[in-house]
Amino acid sequence: MNQILKENTNNTSTNYSPFLKKLLILFLVIAGLYYAKAFLIPLSIGAVIATLFLPFCKWMESKKVYRGAAVFICVFLLLIAFAALASLIGWQIASIATDFELIRLRAISGILETQEYIFNNFGITIEKQSQFMQTSQPSVKGIIPFMAGSFASIFTSAILTIVYIFGLLYYRGHIKEFLLKLTPLPQRIKMQIVIYDVAQVSQQYLIGLSKMILCLWIMYGIGFSILGIKNAIFFAILCGVLEIIPFIGNITGTIITLLIAAVQGASFPVLIGVIGTYGGVQLIQGWILEPLIVGSQVKINPLFTIIALVLGELVWGIPGIFLAIPLIAMVKIVCDHVESFRPYGFLIGEIDNGNGELGLIKRIVKFFKLKSTKQA
Repeated sequence: MNQILKENTNNTSTNYSPFLKKLLILFLVIAGLYYAKAFLIPLSIGAVIATLFLPFCKWMESKKVYRGAAVFICVFLLLIAFAALASLIGWQIASIATDFELIRLRAISGILETQEYIFNNFGITIEKQSQFMQTSQPSVKGIIPFMAGSFASIFTSAILTIVYIFGLLYYRGHIKEFLLKLTPLPQRIKMQIVIYDVAQVSQQYLIGLSKMILCLWIMYGIGFSILGIKNAIFFAILCGVLEIIPFIGNITGTIITLLIAAVQGASFPVLIGVIGTYGGVQLIQGWILEPLIVGSQVKINPLFTIIALVLGELVWGIPGIFLAIPLIAMVKIVCDHVESFRPYGFLIGEIDNGNGELGLIKRIVKFFKLKSTKQA
């Protein structure tokens, strides 16, 4: 009997040991990502953006443009795009600043009304509420060094990112050859497929996301302008840019728009109109734009999309949110091509229900295909 128990214990420990090893490796990877984030964040952003310019860079090289010049043109265009976006946002913020005094007075009025409501309903005096607000606010002396350090860190990371983009585009053939040399000879064809798919998924995600954001800018801009929202272009840009955070980005932008519009004195029907604009844009985005523009390039199910976003924010902060989707898509591609990791690729991938649930665009395409088949 004792021998049977010992054998069962040994079998159990043997079964659990591979799982514990994988769990330990996962923990060490996450810890490594966290402690090396100062190095890895600019490198990862540079790698993802470099894939966006890869087709254009290859096209210029096919036209006999020297690789160094082609890469320089790509980086220069990226800087122009960011400068144009920053100028547009700065122009809109400057126009908001002209109404800052009015916004400040209305915000103070709203705070006083809230304090009076708390006093009437909860019995907390206005003096105690003011003391609590003063103690909870950080001091200016503490904020200034923090902001200076943050700006210095952002500037350094931006310079490093540009350098990485240039280096990765210029030495991409050398890096690919290195990865192939690490791979056993029978597996090199599969490694080439993995490298191509990883570059493609990141590239397609960024291109689709850029097109999506542009469409959202136009739709939100038209909707907010019709409603008469002040600085409608700024709020349209804000809601569109926050699209990089799936599920909650647009909601956050719309809430900010609602709050500032309310402080600026927008009427109740206008505020309802903002919510209606958000709902209409989301309907068009989910049923038409995503199937048509983005497609199914990033085949990750919503559960693990949210998990990736949460982990990205915990490990790398705001840059982690931006990088979470393309990075987990790359991980899935690697898992799909490695036999022992395929179950994990299946776990984080999309669910194929097989019940014919299709988006609007896919249904239309399928309808016309069936129609043409019947006519033939």
